[in-house]
Amino acid sequence: MKYSSRIEKLPPYLFADIDRKKKAAIDRGVDVISLGVGDPDHPTPPPIVKAGQEAMAKASNHQYPFGAGLMTFRKAITAWMEKRFGVKLDPASEIYSVIGSKEGLGHLPLAFIDPGQVVLVPDPAYPVYKNATLFAGGEPYLLPLKEERGFLPDLKSIPADVLKRARLLFLNYPNNPVAAVAPRAFLEEIVQFAKTNNIIVAYDNAYSEMYFEEPPLSFLQIPGAKDVGIEFHSLSKTYNMTGWRIGWVCGNADLVKGLAQIKDSVDSGAFQAIQEAGIAALTTTSTYVEEMRALYRKRRDVFVELMRKAGWTLPSPAATFYIWAHTPKGFSSTETAAKLLDEVGVVCTPGVGFGPSGEGYVRFALTVEDARLREAVARIAKVKWEK
Repeated sequence: MKYSSRIEKLPPYLFADIDRKKKAAIDRGVDVISLGVGDPDHPTPPPIVKAGQEAMAKASNHQYPFGAGLMTFRKAITAWMEKRFGVKLDPASEIYSVIGSKEGLGHLPLAFIDPGQVVLVPDPAYPVYKNATLFAGGEPYLLPLKEERGFLPDLKSIPADVLKRARLLFLNYPNNPVAAVAPRAFLEEIVQFAKTNNIIVAYDNAYSEMYFEEPPLSFLQIPGAKDVGIEFHSLSKTYNMTGWRIGWVCGNADLVKGLAQIKDSVDSGAFQAIQEAGIAALTTTSTYVEEMRALYRKRRDVFVELMRKAGWTLPSPAATFYIWAHTPKGFSSTETAAKLLDEVGVVCTPGVGFGPSGEGYVRFALTVEDARLREAVARIAKVKWEK
């Protein structure tokens, strides 16, 4: 079977490959502890589930949803964005529901990128940014995220001929996989950069509520940001709703409209019952979010302390539920991940899977209970890192 050139350009999808290897180990009888994919291990809060169940029973929710989403959902988003960030949005023109932020991010380049145009993509990064660029016929230009720069891209390093063809910039803070947070000064620099170079900013803020110190910013809080960009939010990680597939895009009305035109052509909108569950998430569950933050903070502290005692070099991140750890000396990220799975049944994600600048790191997701997390580190500590 001959596949399209777009398919042939794509690398194997990182998390699908990890899942296959994990299942193969389980089939061999290995007691696997998975710290690979960032999928919350706690269930969706009961008020959200109840709202979804009740909405499922409504006949009015059984037809095509179409369009931007329920106005009640968009108004709930409007209120949440203003309360959380002080950002005011028009629910009629500046908000559009997406079937999980991944879907929205994946479709965005189709609205704004023509073949040959450049998309600026962080490296390492969530693989969807690069893959979506390739689907649209664009050229990804990788912006290395270096530890010595706080994992912020060096905009001044972009060659003039690349900037001339650049149309779109993806950014993600709090960041997956490196767990960095963007300071206000950097976001102000991004606004000026985008205006000067006529570049669209797509800001992925899926981890905005997964923080342990200061609450992260919204890109749209920065003066002038709405002139150049849009922001993606997801209910997946904040409310343990990864399987529900619901989120939104907001910001510049023309950019929202462009993405909407693509979505209207390829999907029929987010299931309305799930939108009603989303309203419950945004309006009734702040206590649950605080509890999850406390839970992940405890897991972070336990994991970092025990791993450092085991000789690993790793930071204590200010946000997300990820740990971006240096690989043992002399081992690549792929070798490290394979050795941990093969020898002690612990799954982590090789940093190079997120881009070339991820080499030398592995990512651990803190998505197992405390006892299993401690067991994972105890196993890791037994591994001999010799070649």
